[in-house]
This record gives sequence, C-alpha cells and structure tokens, in this order.
Amino acid sequence: MKDFNFYTPTRVVFGRESEEQVASLVKSFGGSRVLVHYGGGSARRSGLLDKMTALLNEAGIYTVELGGVVPNPKLTMVRRGIELCRKEQIDFVLAVGGGSVIDSAKAIAYGVPYTGDVWDLWDGKAVPQACLPVAAVLTIPAAGSEMSSSCVITNDEAGMLKRGVNSDLCRCKFAIMNPERTYTLPAYQTAAGATDIMMHTMERYFCAHQDMMLTDAISEALLRTVKECAVEVLKKPEDYRLRAQIMWAGSLAHNDLTECGGEKDFVTHKLEHELSAMFGVTHGAGLAAMWGSYARYVMPRHVNRFVQFAVNVMGVTCDYTDHETTALKGIEAVEDFYRTIGMPTSIPELLGRKVTEAEIAEMVDKCSHGGKLAYGSLEKIDTTAMTAIYNMANK
Repeated sequence: MKDFNFYTPTRVVFGRESEEQVASLVKSFGGSRVLVHYGGGSARRSGLLDKMTALLNEAGIYTVELGGVVPNPKLTMVRRGIELCRKEQIDFVLAVGGGSVIDSAKAIAYGVPYTGDVWDLWDGKAVPQACLPVAAVLTIPAAGSEMSSSCVITNDEAGMLKRGVNSDLCRCKFAIMNPERTYTLPAYQTAAGATDIMMHTMERYFCAHQDMMLTDAISEALLRTVKECAVEVLKKPEDYRLRAQIMWAGSLAHNDLTECGGEKDFVTHKLEHELSAMFGVTHGAGLAAMWGSYARYVMPRHVNRFVQFAVNVMGVTCDYTDHETTALKGIEAVEDFYRTIGMPTSIPELLGRKVTEAEIAEMVDKCSHGGKLAYGSLEKIDTTAMTAIYNMANK
C-alpha cells in the first residue's frame, strides 16, 4: 500500500431543511460580502436561490448574484466572476448548484487574489497560492466537487481546452446537502451523476497500489450502493432514502477517502474531458461511453484486480479455471448496468455518430498536451494507447 495524508476539512450539513443554516455557516467562516453563483433557471424556479439570498440578507450579509454557468464551465464566465468580485469587494463565494457551478466558483475564488491571467493556474504556468473561501449548496450529486480539491475549467477562448487544478486551497468550507433538492432531477442527469460518482471510485480502485483491504472494502460497498440505488431511484425519484445514499456517496467518492493507501488513475476522466470539451456532452455519459474500452485495453495485464471487481462489485460468479473470462464478464456487467440506467457504452451511442480519425487525433493531441504527457497509475497510457482506446470506443 502507499503511504497517505488524508485531509478533508469540509463541514458537511446533511438532511432536510439544511439550507436554513446557510447564513450562520457563512458568518462562521468570516463571510460578509458573498457572491452567490449558480447555473440556469432551475435554481431560481425551485425557489432555492431566492431562499439563499433572503436568508443571507436577513442576517446582514451583502449578496451579489452571478448566474449562467453551463455544463463544462467556461473560462469566460470565470473572468466575469473575478471582475465582479473585485468590483464588489467580495470575501466569500457560495455556489448553489452541481459540480459545474462549484468548479466555476472555485476558479473565481482562485482568480480574485491572483495578479496574473487566471488561466495560468490551469496551463501549468503558476501554482495556486491563495483563494477566497468557497462553499456549496449542492443540488446535483455527481462531481463530488463539494468535498474535493479538484477544479476543472474549459478554456472557450483557446480551442476548448479542458484542464483541472488540484489544491486543498479550494476545498469548500462547508457543503449543505438536502436530498429533497434532487427529487426533480431528470432521469438522464440522475443516471449520469451516478455514473460519475462510481467512476470517481473506480478510477482509484484500479491503480498500482492494491494492498489496502479496508479501502477496497469501502470502495466496493460504495460502488454496490450507488449501482443498486441508481436503478431504483429512476423508478422512485422522490424516495428520500435512495436520493440520500447517492448524494452522500458522491461526496465520499471524491473526497479522497477511497484513495487512502492507493492513488488516482483517472485515465478515463482524461480521455472523456476531451470528448466533453469538443462535443459538449454530459460528463457522466462520456465516462460511460469510454470506460469499457479503457478496461478492455488494460485488463489482460491486470486480470486479478478485474476479477476482484467483477465478483465483489458486479456480483459475477468466479470461474476459477478462467480468470480472464470472469474479468471480462465484470466489464460486460458494468456496461449492462449503464444500459439499464440509459447511459451509452460507446462514442457512437453518445454522439449519434462515429468520430473521425482527425477528431481522434485532435483529442489525443489535446489530452497528451502535444504528446508530452502520459497518464495512469495502473499503467501509463501514452498517445499510442490513447488512440487505441478512442478507436475501440468508436466502434
């Protein structure tokens, strides 16, 4: 196992009417002038946005709103937020929404104290040194950004480059989670969120360090829980128990708990980022479209790990005379699960067409930073492997 340093400072306030505590929580972390950041009209239509600003204002906290965050949050919005925060002397950023809103809020919080071009932080030219305090009122369980150190932004000014920055500076001070706020999520968004949650754990489970039995057990339980609840919640979207399991799993899957003793792999995420940046697809759906091909590419060299996953997570009966067949059945079981919840299992299913060789070449070039980078803990995936996996997913 790998030595680790587990740090998860976010205060979680979970349950019915948890939003009522927003003002006291903001004040406890020194907030007095708050940017309330959100996405589309659903936050307004649901009444949540107005409730948050009213509670803050009643407590004497000044608020400024900035909406319009879209999936795969954009650099242009981040720049708008930075300018607004500086103008209004904002000292706290509150995200009301899902992962895209939270990541946009984190990027704004990075950018306010930074004197250079904020994209420097994603382009590798600078490392974050300061950040305004950020918090989240979560409405979409998926990305896990409410408890993670991650922040992913798409540069819509320079070829739709999608890049991530990881720093403990941007971890949310608190996260308010009321499962009731997820009752009205569309089925597709619910399924894509469950896929993303599971992938955050799978991208740690399949790594080079595989000797932490307790972390494995936590990971396997989390994966089984989300798998089972995702199928049922599509039938019963207002079931509090099901929604609560998924919401809490989303945070645990990406707060590094399932990484203790192991490490991130995240090759599927890297490959998918180029799909969603280029074609604007839903992140979770893109992950579903890519994972089976990645798994088949690496599985022959890591059969035992895939057998453990197949048996302990997907419920496959182990064939002790043919481990590779058992491993393959586990991959197929994941794809069957994706189909059950309405997720794609290939690029043509995702986009409605195959991508061209030129589009694959462009995605590989962007993913590898012009051939300079390879990714992965289970094994290094270079440009040759990236091309092969994209081609496998394109059938």
